[in-house]
Amino acid sequence: MNNAVAGFSKLTKEEKINWIAKEYFANPAEAIETIKQYWNSDAKLQQLHDDFIENTISNFYLPMGIAPNFLVNNRYYSVPMVIEESSVVAAAAKSAKFWSTRGGFKATVLGTEKIGQVHFIFKGNHDKIQTFFNVVKSNLIASTESLTANMQKRGGGITSLELRNKTHELEHYFQLHATFETKDSMGANFINSCLEQLAKSLKEEASNYADFDVSEKEVNVVMSILSNYVPNCIVRAEVSCKVEELAEKKIEDPREFAEKLVQAVRIAEIEPYRAVTHNKGIMNGVDSVVLATGNDFRAVEAGVHAYASRNGKYSSLSHAKIENGLFTFWMEIPLALGTVGGLTSLHPLVKMALEILGKPSAQELMQIVAVTGLAQNFAALRSLTTTGIQEGHMKMHINNILNQFQTTPEERKLIKIHFDNNTISHSAVVSFIENLRK
Repeated sequence: MNNAVAGFSKLTKEEKINWIAKEYFANPAEAIETIKQYWNSDAKLQQLHDDFIENTISNFYLPMGIAPNFLVNNRYYSVPMVIEESSVVAAAAKSAKFWSTRGGFKATVLGTEKIGQVHFIFKGNHDKIQTFFNVVKSNLIASTESLTANMQKRGGGITSLELRNKTHELEHYFQLHATFETKDSMGANFINSCLEQLAKSLKEEASNYADFDVSEKEVNVVMSILSNYVPNCIVRAEVSCKVEELAEKKIEDPREFAEKLVQAVRIAEIEPYRAVTHNKGIMNGVDSVVLATGNDFRAVEAGVHAYASRNGKYSSLSHAKIENGLFTFWMEIPLALGTVGGLTSLHPLVKMALEILGKPSAQELMQIVAVTGLAQNFAALRSLTTTGIQEGHMKMHINNILNQFQTTPEERKLIKIHFDNNTISHSAVVSFIENLRK
């Protein structure tokens, strides 16, 4: 039975590690060695990582790979991807190369609006609160000027502010609904600071509003927070070519392939069980680049999946059609990203990833991320509708199995020769290794 610990955050890093090792491991010395094995040898760099979060004991590494040959709006990119799943980077690179000879990807930012809300309770007359808001709206916005001045110089700031009456859904519930332009920053801290100032000013203005009764002067602010649902911060990514141009080694009948792929997408449009896995494949590409560039993949995931449900039913993010002999594959997704602030100027590999991408603006990064997601989706659909998803995936996954069993170079050579002509599965590989070692 493990014990609770008091004052863990006040312990030194060494003390935290020692406590964890003694409390949870039969061999504390081995646990400590493993934890410290992943420390960076550069003390300054390790301290930088230690300061990213609280109670740091080590670093958790994920592979960082490159998917080259992405032709986006007539410009080539090598896309950095951070992910642990086998075959994702290979699939993205394969799609990128496929489409680079067929006109490449087209990407367009359709909007960059971010959203934040002040949620509050008002128990007075509904008409009076609306009149009050109309009177004080300019004062509320003006109260944030010290926070928005620098952003306004870059062309950003608060773009609109409205009062929303939500009492039909929750008794006495109102909100200030604000929209923002944050340019090249993701803008979370900026938005939240503005919202908290709006909330403070709202309470002050209400307490001094002459037409309110005494009880109406007490506006109860519940919380002030940005929203990660950004349905007007949208990027469109697409590819298209003549149906016959889809032909390649594994696509002997391009018309049949195109029709089958369109059907696969339509299934994901109407069947939520398929749509979730379909969209997960898109997010393999999206999250990989979001992570590599130091952005918040949890926020992106939440916003994208909410968007996939915006019509009342969870559905495919991507779409496909054949029209007048032309195959078109596209999607529109919400992406609130930044290329300044946060980890973008702190994490050395994030800085390197942005350098590889040519120091993109936030809008350009939106396009690159969306295109990578679409490429990943195309790769998955191509596999599913031709050879099946497991053939390529297991060929990549076999390395994990070989590492798990600490195979020698000689064993690896024999294993790979054998499975060039035999079906790969975890049990088959394990069985072959065991037979080799008898």
